[in-house]
Amino acid sequence: MAQISSNNGVKQCSSSPLGPAKTKDVDREEALQMEAEALAKLQKDNKRVVENQPGFEILSNTAQKSQEIHSKQDLDLMVFPESDSPKRAVDIDIEKLTHAELEKLLLDDNFESSKAPTVPGTPVLSPSFSAQFYLRPTIQRGQWPPGFPGPCTLPSIYPSPYCKQAGAFQNGFSSSMSTFPSPEPIYLSFPRQSQYISYPLTPSTSFNPQGSLPIYRPAVSPEMAKLFDKIASTSEFLKNGKARTDLEINNTKTTVSNLQGSPKSDDISKFDWLDLDPLSKPKVDNVEVLDHGEEKNTPVLTAEDPWDAVLLEKRPSTGCYPEKKVNGKPLLGSTVTRSHSLNIRSAQLTKAQGQVHQKDSGTSSLSSGSSLLQEDEIQNEEVAAFCKTVSKLRTNFPHTSRLTNPGYVLSPVMMQRNTSGENSSVKVSIEIEGFQLPVTFTCDVSSTVEIIIMQALCWVHDDLNQVDVGSYVLKVCGQEEVLQNNHCLGSHEYIQNSRKWDTEIKLQLLTFNAMCQDLARTAEDDKTPTDLSKYLHHIENPFKEFMTRHSIEELLDTYHNQVEMAFQNENQHRAVDQVIKAVRKICSALDGVETIAITESVKKLKRAVNLPRSKSAEATPLSRGDIISKSSSRGSLTPENPVQVSMDQLTSAIYDLLRLHSSSCGGPIDYGQNHRTTKEAWTTTEQLQFTIFAAHGISSSWVANYEKYYLICSLTHNGKDLFKPIHSKKVGTYKNFFYLIKWDELIIFPIQISQLPLESLLHLTLYGILNQNSGSSPDSNKQRKGPEILGKVSLPLFDFKRFLTCGTRLLYLWTSSPTHPIPGITHKKGQVMERIVLQVDFPSPSFDIIYTTPQVNGSIVQPQCLETLEKDTKGKLLAILSRDSSFGLSKEDKAFLWEKRYYCLTHPNCLPKILASAPNWKWANLSKTYSLLQQWPPLPPLNALELLDSKFADQEVRSLAVNWIETISDDELADFLPQFVQALKYEIYLDNSLVRFLLSRALGNIRIAHYLYWLLKDALHDAQFGVRYEHILGAFLSTGGRGLREELLKQTKLVQLLGGVAEKVRQASGSSRQVVLQRSMERVQSFFLQNKCRLPLNPSLVAKELNVKTCSFFSSNAVPLKVTMVNADPLGEEINVMFKVGEDLRQDMLALQMIKIMDKIWLKEGLDLRMVIFKCLSTGKDRGMVELVPASDTLRKIQVEYGVTGSFKDKPLAEWLRKYNPSEEEYEKASENFIYSCAGCCVATYVLGICDRHNDNIMLRSTGHMFHIDFGKFLGHAQMFGSFKRDRAPFVLTSDMAYVINGGEKPTIRFQLFVDLCCQAYNLIRKQTNLFLNLLSLMIPSGLPELTSIQDLKYVRDALQPQTTDAEATIFFTRLIESSLGSIATKFNFFIHNLAQLRFSGLPSNDEPILSFSPKTYSFKQDGRIKEVSVFTYHKKYNPDKHYVYVVRILREGQIEPSFVFRTFDEFQELHNKLSILFPLWKLPGFPNRMVLGRTHIKDVAAKRKIELNSYLQSLMTSSVDVAECDLVCTFFHPLLRDEKAEGIARSADANPLSPTSGQVGGAVKLSISYRNGTLFIMVMHIKDLVTEDGTDPNPYVKTYLLPDTHKTSKRKTKISRKTRNPTFNEMLVYSGYSKETLRQRELQLSVLSAESLRENFFLGGITLPLKDFNLSNETVKWYQLTATLYL
Repeated sequence: MAQISSNNGVKQCSSSPLGPAKTKDVDREEALQMEAEALAKLQKDNKRVVENQPGFEILSNTAQKSQEIHSKQDLDLMVFPESDSPKRAVDIDIEKLTHAELEKLLLDDNFESSKAPTVPGTPVLSPSFSAQFYLRPTIQRGQWPPGFPGPCTLPSIYPSPYCKQAGAFQNGFSSSMSTFPSPEPIYLSFPRQSQYISYPLTPSTSFNPQGSLPIYRPAVSPEMAKLFDKIASTSEFLKNGKARTDLEINNTKTTVSNLQGSPKSDDISKFDWLDLDPLSKPKVDNVEVLDHGEEKNTPVLTAEDPWDAVLLEKRPSTGCYPEKKVNGKPLLGSTVTRSHSLNIRSAQLTKAQGQVHQKDSGTSSLSSGSSLLQEDEIQNEEVAAFCKTVSKLRTNFPHTSRLTNPGYVLSPVMMQRNTSGENSSVKVSIEIEGFQLPVTFTCDVSSTVEIIIMQALCWVHDDLNQVDVGSYVLKVCGQEEVLQNNHCLGSHEYIQNSRKWDTEIKLQLLTFNAMCQDLARTAEDDKTPTDLSKYLHHIENPFKEFMTRHSIEELLDTYHNQVEMAFQNENQHRAVDQVIKAVRKICSALDGVETIAITESVKKLKRAVNLPRSKSAEATPLSRGDIISKSSSRGSLTPENPVQVSMDQLTSAIYDLLRLHSSSCGGPIDYGQNHRTTKEAWTTTEQLQFTIFAAHGISSSWVANYEKYYLICSLTHNGKDLFKPIHSKKVGTYKNFFYLIKWDELIIFPIQISQLPLESLLHLTLYGILNQNSGSSPDSNKQRKGPEILGKVSLPLFDFKRFLTCGTRLLYLWTSSPTHPIPGITHKKGQVMERIVLQVDFPSPSFDIIYTTPQVNGSIVQPQCLETLEKDTKGKLLAILSRDSSFGLSKEDKAFLWEKRYYCLTHPNCLPKILASAPNWKWANLSKTYSLLQQWPPLPPLNALELLDSKFADQEVRSLAVNWIETISDDELADFLPQFVQALKYEIYLDNSLVRFLLSRALGNIRIAHYLYWLLKDALHDAQFGVRYEHILGAFLSTGGRGLREELLKQTKLVQLLGGVAEKVRQASGSSRQVVLQRSMERVQSFFLQNKCRLPLNPSLVAKELNVKTCSFFSSNAVPLKVTMVNADPLGEEINVMFKVGEDLRQDMLALQMIKIMDKIWLKEGLDLRMVIFKCLSTGKDRGMVELVPASDTLRKIQVEYGVTGSFKDKPLAEWLRKYNPSEEEYEKASENFIYSCAGCCVATYVLGICDRHNDNIMLRSTGHMFHIDFGKFLGHAQMFGSFKRDRAPFVLTSDMAYVINGGEKPTIRFQLFVDLCCQAYNLIRKQTNLFLNLLSLMIPSGLPELTSIQDLKYVRDALQPQTTDAEATIFFTRLIESSLGSIATKFNFFIHNLAQLRFSGLPSNDEPILSFSPKTYSFKQDGRIKEVSVFTYHKKYNPDKHYVYVVRILREGQIEPSFVFRTFDEFQELHNKLSILFPLWKLPGFPNRMVLGRTHIKDVAAKRKIELNSYLQSLMTSSVDVAECDLVCTFFHPLLRDEKAEGIARSADANPLSPTSGQVGGAVKLSISYRNGTLFIMVMHIKDLVTEDGTDPNPYVKTYLLPDTHKTSKRKTKISRKTRNPTFNEMLVYSGYSKETLRQRELQLSVLSAESLRENFFLGGITLPLKDFNLSNETVKWYQLTATLYL
């Protein structure tokens, strides 16, 4: 591959051989004419005096429209052939001219002037004023950014492998780019993380020492340059010596800007006032717009020097560029804001008596007294467009409107609780100004707040007609929030909580003017320009701090100084070393990117400094041809100096790097200009390809830990791969200045660009292969198997203007490095994110590839009627539509659904399923999809939420979804705000309908704004999307108003202070923690002395100081703080919160959000489960704040009052509630609260898969409300204890809870109420399966450790049983209740936690049991040592279900007859588990596996287990004496009372079996009878008040027949419920194959019997129901009284 290497080391692809630059043929007369014009230009400028202002800072934005004027005369002016023309300026012997003669010559109007000078094509700095700044003109899309040569990918520092031919790519693209660097300035971005902050830089210039000219070669010959140099020392020069150093852009009506002189500066070019350089600034007056046709015939010339390329470059026409402005006005479509801009030094000219100008060394110096970092900053176009959108958005929310700018917090409203009946009235206490006592009255909760205000005003005013009731509000006492006047009183959350806790409702009557409105926006806020970065200074930045604007300026300053010193110092070796060190620092500041040009230039500089100097070479003059053809001459008057040339090339390479960095960091680029052709993407058949070149900025720790690296490139749309991901080759690291990973590999996706959807994303994932020989890896103790993911970056293939990405891109791949701190960087709390720079080269075709939206067919397709389909087809379609979500749809189902999409318009909620079934999202098929969307009926907001998921990336779909969601209320939106914030990650571009929707709601509602701030702030830690959230947060702060910003700033400061205190307390030793806490809280107290502050948890709560004496900490692992604050409202109570560090609270936030949504669903359906919903907020990485529920304790604290085995006792909870509710009425109310809240907790924790449930994270309030805390494990990710799964029950429901529910030990109808509440709540949530799956799916990208993929949602979907009927779900959940209540594992888990809290201080005393089935602990000293033990046999038992017990034969020392004990398999397992805890270091015998296939209580399983258990006992008793003779083993074998009874019953049964009895009849049964699909369903739900003859509790079960039935083939029966008069069955008895006509001739006979193991079952009651009396088309649920009917 032929390559051209420019003098800056940047390689260019070309098929032509290297050779001198070809020039246009210029005859002698034309050349002389051009010379004359140059001298005439000199003469005219000489008469012009530019007014300068002292101290004026050089503006960075000095681009001029005249830069856009190009003419071929400019090109001709650069090169002309030799001639023998009459005497010209170059023939003047300048050495013999005096100053007076020169001045006279220059002031002569006829001196070589024949016509007006031509305006140069691009205003470039004069030769010695080489570091002047001005804004670059708009860059052609697809061309090299300023100063970058080569037709390959943009801007390629290294050769790209697919540049095989000049101007062409392998994919067929042809390049029309110039192969020369542009003289346009570049933009340099130095953000911490943001890629949109830019700083203008000059084009690449050479800094030539010892008086040589810079890299910008003047458009004059060396002889003319001598003349100009001589002129520069004349008195005329000294008199006018303050040249223009800057240009100011003013708006004009023409397409060319007028140029004005800039103020004075200490940086003076000796040629500026002369303005001889034809590439320098054009004149203000008489600017002519050149005909575009002149350019068309300008030949494209090649050059081997960047300066040559500047002179020869083909320039675009003027009219193609938009109007530019400065000083905060639009420029190139971008918003200009006040910030710092980078200034590169220019040559200084010193003035003194008898002043002589200093030679320009080529390295500019800093302008003295002026700021090096100016405040004009250019943002990239996408951010600028976003700013404009936000500014326009704010105009819709004027500060003068109370509706759009309330300035105070509104109390949230939701579905009213219990609005009818005797509980619908509440007592309200209202504080009114002027009244000593509050006004108290009773009102209905359905009354509007406005009516309550009128009632209160009646106490103040006699005539309400003269009162503006609408100007009054009711403020909540103790909170800065007001009730909403147009809502009913009972719908407010505050009122509902007051009723729940049975507390007084305290309100305050105020006028709007009396309300605190400190958060309202002002007129000044509405006028403030939108600035995305201005208000982010106080935000904690989670990313590694990179260079600042000031630091890079200092680095460049240091470099220039070192270059100057290198030519002044005799010891050049040492000086060059310092230059190289300065270069290294610059590269380090630019993310460690080191180009080949820099590497080669450094090597060449080192070689050059060792070469001997040639004096003869210095005296050799250069011809004009040499000036043009030799890149090394630089237009100097002396032959090249190797060190000088190397230094020039190094400087050029540095500026090339700056260009590359700036172009990838979001400099303002205007794509798709008029002079470039565009091509629609759908017509482009080339394949997608790009080159992965290298990864820069590799840390040394990676080099030590990883041997090879590779990338996986994937192309996705709608969250799915468009093609199989491609793996790059595996390579190691290279080292120059820094380590880098170099692939230089062409990646080709075999997919045509025309097939790419607009929202296509390219994902690049970096993997590292561990070095097996290294032991320094952070995970060196772990087994190393596969590669590790080091980071990931995504890039849209089409930009926000819908142009295809082209050119070189530097992509920033962020990765955390908690174990390898960076020297010199102060790390903030949490992990610091570092970025790896990935260089990717995309093709740059000669045309713009733009994605255009297809035209939608205007004709409306008529909706199809479902009834017209065939029966099977209709049934299949309805079956698919009835599914809960699009999860699990097969390809066949999707194809079928898409084909029948127009039959589904009457089922609008199925739109997500249909869109998910679309065959593809190619351009050719979009019109069909968009046509369908136009006809689709609007979706409810919560159903439209699914369209914001990753499955739907299409912009039209997402915009339509947001349009439908806009009907949601603010209070409902607050419940789903976390999902909306996460959905922003699925947006392709910064400006989108969703972000506009969120900002709009935040502008109109303080509560939304408050929570949105904390959610956005927390999202800044996202490595992939942190930049986007930073922009959105900046827009939010910029528009929210000063009052809101200051309040949020105070909250942020408070959180930082509390975080520091929590860290100190956590790190302190246990004994000193309280002292550390008290001392550290003084700093927080000093904060409150200066500020009142709203709580991040709740913007309605305002604290004014700390109650330091009551602040404390909790003893859990995280050592969270208990913070007590004094309420700023004197009518309010103390505020208590918990502040945690070291734990990620985002998962707790999500779990609590889901529970709150469940509660609202239940309330909407009229089911109040009295749930306790407390607030939790993550305020940063691994830290946050939690609301403390008053008057509550953990179950562990309640249970341990009865000893360490309190978890095995039934009465602790009931007695604790009795202590706080001494009267019967209070206790009954508390018990009722417990039943309802416990039912809600059981359903919620099961559906969400909340695990790690122990008695320290379940709490009970004194009012009887139970609730869960600490949701560190969910979605079924159970906590493990070794190999033991701690959460073995479906949910926590223990016997002590059942004791409270039943009101005693025996089951009552209250337990049936509990079961019904659970099943009803479960079925209501099942109807919203799709909602919960969507909400959780939207949280997948949040980074929660247990919600990382769609597979994690499988647990929730399986738990909700979406495809089952309500009756089947009721049966299912009833079995779960039975399983949980009968689980010994839960109590055992509680017991383990009690032991852990006691830090395994030892076994309990003999007065306390060590096994759950033993009342005491025994030892071998009491019972005697065991001589032999074996499992003798097994017996079948019923308690309550059929199971087997194992008879253990025990022979002790000194005994002749053995004894027998009866133990279940679960009791054997309990023994083994507790032995494992007591003897963790001993190797215990293996325990039999509990898992079996099929039914577990069959005889074959029992026989097998008998053998296994016997082997286990033999191994146990022959193990260590410490184990075999411990008290735990002795207690297991100690005979219990049940063992003696069992033996006695067995003997009596053999001698005299009992006879059956009929029993006594009584009670009632609840049945559900329904018929569907040819099947009769009989659900036996509950039986109550059963009666037995002897008064003992029966073992009831139900048996049914369909009569007549002579052969008893219709017999069905339920399971047996043991020892209860009020059994709950919830079992379905099914009769299939019966028609309705047949059933009308049948009777249902139902019998209730008691099952007895040692005698016949006896009859408890029955009922016969003729089925003809039932309407089988509908379900019938009813209680039936049992009678003494005959039974089969």
